[in-house]
Amino acid sequence: MRKRALFAGLAAATVLGGVTGPSASADEIVGDIQITKVAFSSGKDIVIDTADRTVTVSVTATDPSGIWDADFHLWRGADPDDPDGYITPNEDTTPADCVVSASSATTSTCSKTFTFEPDWWVTNADAGTWNVWVTVSANDGSWTVRDAYATTRLQRHAKLAVNASPEPVTKGKILNVTGTLTRANWDTLDYRGYTNQPVKLQFRKAGTTTYSTVKTVNTSGTGALATTVTASTDGYWRWYFAGTSTTPAVKATGDYVDVQ
Repeated sequence: MRKRALFAGLAAATVLGGVTGPSASADEIVGDIQITKVAFSSGKDIVIDTADRTVTVSVTATDPSGIWDADFHLWRGADPDDPDGYITPNEDTTPADCVVSASSATTSTCSKTFTFEPDWWVTNADAGTWNVWVTVSANDGSWTVRDAYATTRLQRHAKLAVNASPEPVTKGKILNVTGTLTRANWDTLDYRGYTNQPVKLQFRKAGTTTYSTVKTVNTSGTGALATTVTASTDGYWRWYFAGTSTTPAVKATGDYVDVQ
C-alpha cells in the first residue's frame, strides 16, 4: 500500500488525470551554466514489474562559480505548461544531492530519486515515453531550464517462456515449440498475456554461441505461442521478443533438445 507521497503538493489522481502541475518555463539559460548529461540509474528506460521501483535521476552540469542545486520532473503531452501527466521526485530528495567532481570544482552531479508504485498510482496507461524537465542553479545565481532535455520510457516488465517437445526427438520428425509472453499488469498487480505480438523463434546449434531466427509467430489472445519445426540437429530453442514502446525486449532461456 501507500508508503510515501510522490507528487509534492499535488494529488496523484489530479496529476495523472491531466490537471496542470507546477509551471514548466520555456528553455532558458542565464549566465555561463551548462548541462552536460542527464542519466538514469535504471538505464535509458525504467522497467517496472508489480512491485515498487526506485530510480535515481542525475544531472551533470558546470559553471565557473560551481553548482548549487538541481531539480527534475517527468511530463508527457504536447505542452510542458499543460501536460497530460506529471511526475515529481520523492519529497525526501529536496534539495538535490549534489557532488562536486573530483577533477573540477566547477562541475557537479546532482541527483534525486523517483519511486514508481504500481500498488498506489502507476497504471497501465502510464506506460510509454516521458520527457525529462531539468533545471540547474549555480552559486553565483546563474541558472538554466530545459523542458525536455531527455526522454525516458516507463515500461511494463515482460516474461517469456519456451518448451520444445518431445525430448528427445527423432531426426526428421516434428518438434512442437510452445511458450507464453506475459507482462506486468499495473492495474491488477499480476502478469497477463501480451496479445497479438510478433515473437521470433530462434535456434542455436549445440556447440555454437549464436542464435538464428527460424520464423516469426504472433501471440494469441492469451499471449500463448505455438508452432512446429522439423528436428534436424541437437540444439537450443528459444523465443525472442523485440519489445515495444511500453514493454522491453525479452528472451526465453533456451530449451535443449536432443535429436536422435
